[in-house]
Amino acid sequence: MDSSVIINKNIVKEFDLTKKLSTYKSILSEFSKISAKIKSNLKSKCIVEDKIDPRLFEQNQFICHGYAWFETYRISLEHTFNWFNDLCISGESSKLEELVLASAFSEYSLQMRDGIMMSQSEIIRPLKNFDLNPSDFDFLNSKETKELIDYGLTEEVKFGIVDFLDKGQFPKLGLKDETLEMIQDQFKKFTDDEIIPHAHEWHLKDELIPDETLKQMADLGVFSIAIPEEFGGLGMGKTAMCVVTEELSRGFLAAGSLGTRAEIAGELIRLGGTEDQKKKYLPKIATGEILTTAVFTEPNTGSDLGSLSTRATKSGDDYIINGNKTWITHGARSDLMTVLARTDSNQKGYRGLSMFLVEKPRGNCQNPFPMEGMSGGEIEVLGYRGMKEYEIALDNIKVSKADLLGEKEGQGFKQLMETFESARIQTAARAVGVAQSALELSLQYSKDRSQFGKEIINFSRIASKLAWMTVETTISRQITLFSAREKDNDVRCDIEAGMAKLLAAKVAWSNADSALQIHGGNGYALEYPISRVLCDARILNIFEGAAEIQAQMVIKGLLGK
Repeated sequence: MDSSVIINKNIVKEFDLTKKLSTYKSILSEFSKISAKIKSNLKSKCIVEDKIDPRLFEQNQFICHGYAWFETYRISLEHTFNWFNDLCISGESSKLEELVLASAFSEYSLQMRDGIMMSQSEIIRPLKNFDLNPSDFDFLNSKETKELIDYGLTEEVKFGIVDFLDKGQFPKLGLKDETLEMIQDQFKKFTDDEIIPHAHEWHLKDELIPDETLKQMADLGVFSIAIPEEFGGLGMGKTAMCVVTEELSRGFLAAGSLGTRAEIAGELIRLGGTEDQKKKYLPKIATGEILTTAVFTEPNTGSDLGSLSTRATKSGDDYIINGNKTWITHGARSDLMTVLARTDSNQKGYRGLSMFLVEKPRGNCQNPFPMEGMSGGEIEVLGYRGMKEYEIALDNIKVSKADLLGEKEGQGFKQLMETFESARIQTAARAVGVAQSALELSLQYSKDRSQFGKEIINFSRIASKLAWMTVETTISRQITLFSAREKDNDVRCDIEAGMAKLLAAKVAWSNADSALQIHGGNGYALEYPISRVLCDARILNIFEGAAEIQAQMVIKGLLGK
């Protein structure tokens, strides 16, 4: 980089590291106290007789969701600090990670006092919205804290981060496991060699990811990672799945999402299936012999699965399924559908829903549904291409009792809920991968593009964007990895999983938007990959629970009701 612009990292203001870490811990402690106060205030507004009052909760939805965001920031800072502290303990930390931590604490701390953007048009103002006093944030003005926060906002820190990026260095992942590091290296190479060179062409032509690439992914174990060894899987858990998913999504969102299909079906069968169902399907999912698709959503229902109208009517020992489904990802090329249908029409809401394992012949783009009683059409989309989306009509589809998941009626929603933690963690990992892709594309472009006699990476506004993209990608990655580790340790992590998905999706979109701005007019041209990444990033705030639904789930968990 231009030495006349960049402030050498050797003259970045230094602080005693031990003292610095102590100050970070103090900041986290103070925010924890504020969080407890906000929670108490919200309970007084929304809790009646030790339960959430739906009417009061609806009236206070904005501030309740705001608290979900506040806590997401707080918990994310906590795990970003733990990431850096662990690197220090292991002797792996560098100046880059130190600068990232400083920037993260500086920016998020001030936002948690002055305003957090829940969306482009909605800002939660903690002081005003949470009935807090200015004195609650006095700790931010203490000598040590103010010095640290001011430091994190300096040009020195910003350009220091970009100086490392310019040299090809990104923040360490902090995987804490040699096997995971080997997996990350393996999938990084595969993505660089087999996904990135072709991804944009697949997108522009709106083609399915080729069968050959699917086979390569299957051979590498993409579909078997989280499936138990006894059923032919690798049994490596969610952390490994996150590592793989992030790398593949860095190359192409659809590549990372192919594993999601196997994850959802595999988790449903592993947790809710009979032994016969596990033996029949899990080994074939693990090898990629069968591809799966989730058939849950219906027109006009969205996230409101309680309004689901698809029926599965008992007929002797069989069931007859009728209904319409939409947003069925990879619906044509799949071999097995997990279909959510109502088996008891007398039950309202989530009761009376059952999950079915419905086999189908594999279709293609020309003939997507070569099965009697099944028809549908493609939904053309801006991004998230490579698997294709479909509307599907199910007309008198006959299935047996053996196709009922667990061979138990009325368990469908419960079975689905048991997969939500894993699905949201995996989606968060996809979002981190997209965020990293946006960062890498904009970094390369800013080094290749010259204006006014120098590479644009040397301009402050460009460097500022690159630095903050790096920081937020790191933050979202760490809360995602934390959630995955908790899941692997059989610790309930529905709140943290929701937070990871909430934040990572926002960061993916923010990074993609900043990346396109760095590209300028070229970013708007279809020939540049960032145009694809922008389209891909936008859907992450919607699927697997829209941001609003995600915040709703997080706050209900936080209030403990």
